[in-house]
Amino acid sequence: MAELRRAGKKIIQCHGTFDLVHAGHIIHFEEAKALGDILVVTVTSDKFVNKGPGRPYFKDQIRSKCLSALACVDYVVLVPYPTATEAINCIHPHIYCKGQEYPDPDNGVTGNLREDMDAIRSVGGEIRYLGSIAFNSARLLNQHFDTHSRELKSFCRKVAAVCPPAEFRRIVEQFAGLRVLVIGDVIFDRYTTVEVQGLTSKNRIPSVRFITEETQAGGALAVFRHIREFTPNAKLISLIGTEPWVETHLRTFIAPEEEAIVRTPHFTTVVKQRFVGPQCEGKELSKHFSVNFIDRNHPGEEVLKAVMERIAGLIDQFDLVLALDFGHGLLEDIIRDYVQERAGFLAVNCQTNSNNFGFNILNRRYTRADSFTLDQTEITLAVGRRQFDNGKELTNLCKTLGSRYGWLTLGATETLGCQPGREICTCLPFERIVVDTLGAGDAFCSVASLAAASGLPIEVATFIGQLAGAQAVGIVGNAEPIRKAIFLEDANSMLAY
Repeated sequence: MAELRRAGKKIIQCHGTFDLVHAGHIIHFEEAKALGDILVVTVTSDKFVNKGPGRPYFKDQIRSKCLSALACVDYVVLVPYPTATEAINCIHPHIYCKGQEYPDPDNGVTGNLREDMDAIRSVGGEIRYLGSIAFNSARLLNQHFDTHSRELKSFCRKVAAVCPPAEFRRIVEQFAGLRVLVIGDVIFDRYTTVEVQGLTSKNRIPSVRFITEETQAGGALAVFRHIREFTPNAKLISLIGTEPWVETHLRTFIAPEEEAIVRTPHFTTVVKQRFVGPQCEGKELSKHFSVNFIDRNHPGEEVLKAVMERIAGLIDQFDLVLALDFGHGLLEDIIRDYVQERAGFLAVNCQTNSNNFGFNILNRRYTRADSFTLDQTEITLAVGRRQFDNGKELTNLCKTLGSRYGWLTLGATETLGCQPGREICTCLPFERIVVDTLGAGDAFCSVASLAAASGLPIEVATFIGQLAGAQAVGIVGNAEPIRKAIFLEDANSMLAY
């Protein structure tokens, strides 16, 4: 590019995903080329496309090939970054072109346009808005391509009919006004990545080579981080030990003013260490085995009293109380009874795991839940038999708990949503490519609970939860919380009909 600039050529840059090259794009490129001599089209690579589950529909090679075939395009560059900033700094365009829908830098929910504008100014260029004809790539793909199943498209159309993208964004922005108290077990998820070398010659046990290790925020701490993306008015109450490493890790994920966690040397901080294989792009994470650091004994009356005092001093200040019950010692009888009695709107996620199997059952531990989420194993234990109708028993649980919302998440199969007086809502998964399912249910519960506390229709609330779960399965464990900006971009794509 430097040689072209020295030769006096005026360089124009266009940037985007260009998942489906259509008439609007071509006219945009032609109008851009007319402003100068050389047109460079930079393309966001697959990994950084945030256009919703199943996108981009066309991968890097196909999108780049289609663009390079256009006579008005001189260069096509694939950009391995989430924004155009790095490309702008390399190309130094005289003019950077965007579509007519972008004049407001806050129009893009990810905020990338503002970064682009700063980069353009820093290299001495200007930004121009073009496009006499506009089309929506997401709408064209949704209507004319097999981006999703017929059933899922039908569901999204129903949601879009009552909650189009602009209204959806308004609803999600209103979550910021909710005051949320998260009560539950903090878990530190430790991911140890190893490479299997084979079996040892003497004992015939797997031999692995250590590669790396990462400690993530799990359990109630992960849910708090999801909630914190949508509202600044959130607080966490939990229980941890006093191990030397705990405070350093805790401060990585939560600020002191955001928590009222009880620390005691008489409790072992819950750590779940998973030994996994190296991550392969496009494939689900391979997990070898896990080691859990969990107390078997009751935390003790004095410890629970301290937790109770924290809850009593705060619970009346919040619109939504979210109880994350992993059965690891925090939500014992006295605390559960108090929370059920005092919470304004109570959302419950009572989980079954290897440590509490058969004991931590929703309808045996709780008599009230304004909303709840559970999976197939958890509803089977709640019902107490193997063969039953999922929808019918979900409805029965709602009646038993006096719930306004109830969700049964069935992973790769479907999610059922129940709201008394309405038909069961069925929603298929949004995302086909799964990296790690751990934490997806927590993500669903987090954002669906915000929707429930806001009194949204069951279809919209289920869509919101499913959208969060779709983002979560693309993340290893709880390495990152659900990002609100990506969440809104995904919604724009799924509701484009």
